[in-house]
Amino acid sequence: NRTEKPDSNYNTDIWVVEADGSAEPIRVTDNPGPDQAPSWSPDGKLIAHLAMTDTGAMLYGTQHLAVSAANGGKTDVLTSKLDRMTFAPRCSADGESLWFLLEDSGEQNLARIGRGGGDVERLIAGEDTVAEFTLGRDDRVAAIISRPHLPGEVFVLADGAPVQKTFTTRDVLEGVVLGPVEKISSRSADVTVIESFVIKPPGFSKSRRYPVILDIHGGPQSQYDWSFSFDAQLLAAQGYLVVHPNPRGSTGYGQEFCLAIWQDWGGPDFDDVMAAVDDVIERGWGDPERLGVMGWSYGGILTNHVITKTDRFGAAVTGASATLYVANYGHDMYQRWWDQELGLPWDPEARERYEKISPFNQVEKVSTPTLIMGGEKDWNVPIINSEQLYIALKKLGVETQLVVYPGEYHGGFTPSHMTDLYPVSYT
Repeated sequence: NRTEKPDSNYNTDIWVVEADGSAEPIRVTDNPGPDQAPSWSPDGKLIAHLAMTDTGAMLYGTQHLAVSAANGGKTDVLTSKLDRMTFAPRCSADGESLWFLLEDSGEQNLARIGRGGGDVERLIAGEDTVAEFTLGRDDRVAAIISRPHLPGEVFVLADGAPVQKTFTTRDVLEGVVLGPVEKISSRSADVTVIESFVIKPPGFSKSRRYPVILDIHGGPQSQYDWSFSFDAQLLAAQGYLVVHPNPRGSTGYGQEFCLAIWQDWGGPDFDDVMAAVDDVIERGWGDPERLGVMGWSYGGILTNHVITKTDRFGAAVTGASATLYVANYGHDMYQRWWDQELGLPWDPEARERYEKISPFNQVEKVSTPTLIMGGEKDWNVPIINSEQLYIALKKLGVETQLVVYPGEYHGGFTPSHMTDLYPVSYT
């Protein structure tokens, strides 16, 4: 980011610099949005990369696949009509096509497209979730693939199908009965279709109802997919039906879907996660009298909205969450985000937006027993948020507990703290 005020915008560009510093850097892209993840073509004439072209959407925007001339010439955006997030672009050995990861409706595919654009070919899709990949000579592919009952392992793509090459977790999982995983579609309050993954207890029976845990993902710009979920399987093993919804604000369903919570956190996404819970109850799987809700980061933020809007849940766990949003301004790492979406908090109109969507201002409505958790040194969502929520619930007489993990940040805790944290989801 070589703009005059790089701290106030997301406009990264791609530059080429001589390794020995013998020439001035060449600016390759001039897109006003962020360009990133560059990858050379074999002949060194092109650079494949990601480009976000809608500067108004920014963090809610779609990353497209693009190709730029390495000398700073023309840029071609190849996936603008696809309206799905792309990642990790790689040029083929002959330079005629680009390989990349593609998010789409709860999947993360390995895909390919011609250098000039055209149709997208999905090479690994469905329940095979590709976390990473690399291209070798003659476009041989090695990939990290996860499945509902398989943590990530190394596969190679051979004769059009992925073949497993490592078996790191085979001995660990031998004899372990895992819960079945199903993807469902539900209708939200405004009839928007919401997809969720339901992780059922091992030995699931349609003849009984199970206690339900609504586990909300963070971001919010991310998605649940078919990959193995240790946290969900751990809970399912205790007899819980775990619901992993992709509410509005999630990626994988197009930019409009992601942008739907703009200046309205806890609005349509609240309706969406509740629709998922109602769906598993209507199917006869979930017990309406035994409901829990949990989440970390934005998942915790939305959990805070849930407990201010309904008393249906018997317990809640909110981790690394925010409650009074204006308290984060100037303290957390998201100044550009706050400025762009809600505005400057001393501006009266902007301040109204902050206050309108802060769950702290509805905290008197909470009756759900709530466990509050976070890391002492979390700079993503500082622990002050958890402290404020805890004090408020204590003064209101709501059953609550605050757990602060010393020396910890937003995630990736030390093993001893992880042992204490589980089965709470922290990702």
